[in-house]
Amino acid sequence: MPLPAVFDLHCDTLTAFMTPNRCPFTLDDPASAFALSRLPAGVDWCQCCAVFVPDGLTQEEAWRYYCFHRDRFFRQAERFASRAAPCRTGEDIVRAWEQGKTSLVLTVENACFLAGGLDRAEVLSRDGVRMASLTWNGPNALGSGSQTKEGLTPLGRAAVAALEEAGITLDVSHLNDAGFRDVLAAARHPFAATHSNARAICPHRRNLEDWQIREMAIRNCIIGLNYYSPFLRSDGNEADLDDLCRHIFHFLELGAGDCLALGSDFDGADLPPWLDSCAKVPALWDRLLSAGLDRSGAEKLFWKNALAFARKNWSQRPCAPL
Repeated sequence: MPLPAVFDLHCDTLTAFMTPNRCPFTLDDPASAFALSRLPAGVDWCQCCAVFVPDGLTQEEAWRYYCFHRDRFFRQAERFASRAAPCRTGEDIVRAWEQGKTSLVLTVENACFLAGGLDRAEVLSRDGVRMASLTWNGPNALGSGSQTKEGLTPLGRAAVAALEEAGITLDVSHLNDAGFRDVLAAARHPFAATHSNARAICPHRRNLEDWQIREMAIRNCIIGLNYYSPFLRSDGNEADLDDLCRHIFHFLELGAGDCLALGSDFDGADLPPWLDSCAKVPALWDRLLSAGLDRSGAEKLFWKNALAFARKNWSQRPCAPL
């Protein structure tokens, strides 16, 4: 049976290619790994689109940056309204699929601007943001990313509560281990690692330790499998299907079969050629089934787990007007 649906927890397409003379409509740029016109025919698709906020901006610069790209998201949603719809709940996603449209979900990578006012979490919620991380790779006023060693600050722990109160899922993909432990103490709701793999298979600090994976499975969290070669293998060679399978089966061995999803990192990393485009994902479906992943597990990985998570954790609030 052909691939029915895909639910991808992370791409950087929205903020990619921000250079002169490039297509301003990044969600359908021919150079994008994710592009609406390149989606495989007959596949229901939900794409989480991150506003990636780089390190080094002041809180106010970061807030203006977020607002600029949020507005671009809605302008693009309006431009492509016949083919795509901004969504904030599982029901919205399914409704868009029933209308033959791609579901687009707004997220944030590095919500450092919350340090300028935790009430901004409510603004994010009104904008339709469904997931947000507190850091990227470096430190900020909320905590420290994967390239540092410190955990969350007191303000960062308060930001966890503010996001949860606003109905926004916390994303821990770029936190270090100390920050992850602080999240375990502060979080009262399931959280996400939108684009992280298994550190036992590839010892990169951006990947998850076994104890973290087990804890996320216990808490009914969601984990997105990242396609970036250096997160799939550690010897500097290009990742292949066997590498991806090793991560998948390791997650399954740890009891994470109900919380494993896809988190491609399209347009945010150099991906292996066999998986560097949304058009190539149906071939991944076929290859994983041939490699021994059973159909039920494949369905959970490709869309069912993420959709179930959205239905349980993303509340109904009105999206910002187009």
